Amino acid sequence: MLPLALKSLRNRRFTVALTVFTIALSVCLLLGVERVRTQMRESFASTVSGTDLIVGARSGPVNLLLYAIFHIGDATNNVSWQSYKEIAALPDVAWSVPISLGDSHRGYRVVGTTLDFFARYRYGAKHELAFAQGRTFSDLYDTVLGAEVARKLGYRPGDAIVIAHGTGRVAIAEHKDKPFRVAGILEATGTPVDASVFVSLEAIEAIHIDWQYGTRMPGSGVSADAARRLDLTPKTITAFLLGLKSRIATFGVQRTINEYEAEPLLAILPGVTLQQLWGLVGIAENALRLVSALVVLVGIAGMLTALVTTLAERRREMAILRALGARPLTVFGLLLLEALLLAACGALAGVALFYLALALARRALLDGYGIAVALTAPTRTEFALIGCVLLAGLVAGLVPAALAYRNALADGLTIRT
Repeated sequence: MLPLALKSLRNRRFTVALTVFTIALSVCLLLGVERVRTQMRESFASTVSGTDLIVGARSGPVNLLLYAIFHIGDATNNVSWQSYKEIAALPDVAWSVPISLGDSHRGYRVVGTTLDFFARYRYGAKHELAFAQGRTFSDLYDTVLGAEVARKLGYRPGDAIVIAHGTGRVAIAEHKDKPFRVAGILEATGTPVDASVFVSLEAIEAIHIDWQYGTRMPGSGVSADAARRLDLTPKTITAFLLGLKSRIATFGVQRTINEYEAEPLLAILPGVTLQQLWGLVGIAENALRLVSALVVLVGIAGMLTALVTTLAERRREMAILRALGARPLTVFGLLLLEALLLAACGALAGVALFYLALALARRALLDGYGIAVALTAPTRTEFALIGCVLLAGLVAGLVPAALAYRNALADGLTIRT
């Protein structure tokens, strides 16, 4: 029966090719949506890894995560430097990284921090930050750029940049008297790090040394060189990351911080809060899966249409098979096998098209959208989706197979006028 089915499909090669191509496109879209969805979820959940607690002024856990890690929104309040030092000195704390926000450069957030950030920050499966060009900042007015900032703005090590006051895309007030020099550019990570401009905490203090209440104080300008000789110890920071000596101590330290008497603080577990945040923003993934599933159904419907519309042309073929001794079940099985072969060829072509598109687009997805998509073998879920496509093709093949089964020998041989 298989050779007969293959010859029958070969005789209708143009229609078959169009049907296979339609199914291939739908399978490619289905697998693409599933791969991007899972990779986005994994990337989202591992935006920051290896950090046990994130600490900031008391607000909501999601709000703290958004401004401290994703640089979205603003803090309700700052954390005093004294409180930071006391908490960082707790016996169970292994390391701490302060973060100061509030400035920007051409729409990208400026992050004031220490050199420990580049040594301690982890993302994904505890990947370390790496430099594509240059090095960390060593001078007061050095800056390190994320991959997206450098690529989109065309910066290279040694270029000069000016930081703007505030976080808006339109710079109303700039720190032009204290320009910075690009010292290094980080490799792409697929995290908010790519869209960040990093400077030292002392640099944040230096550019604001003659500012008050968001404006520069008239007649009290401090030059860039004069600022170097001043005490640039921060008075406040926005948030800080903590790494603990033992995971067992996590909840104890969290409780200590949340009950801190000197000022109201909040400590959150990054992984737990990331899952909460995904619950809010991950609704769109179900919509994507629904759309891709509908596209597959359209492809299967196209195959069904092609098979049914050719039945009228093949009635004499079916009648001849019956006359040669083929049983009705043989005709039924032939049509069902053809449908299965079309679905299988479409699925295989879709998988091939998916990996070709993935190989060509994965770099663009990382650079343009921060989505790191792995070029790996199909997952269990993806195999299950391919199986569903084959099953849908087989079910769709029942319709033309049943119609052919019901056609009588006389009906196939009768010439209708």
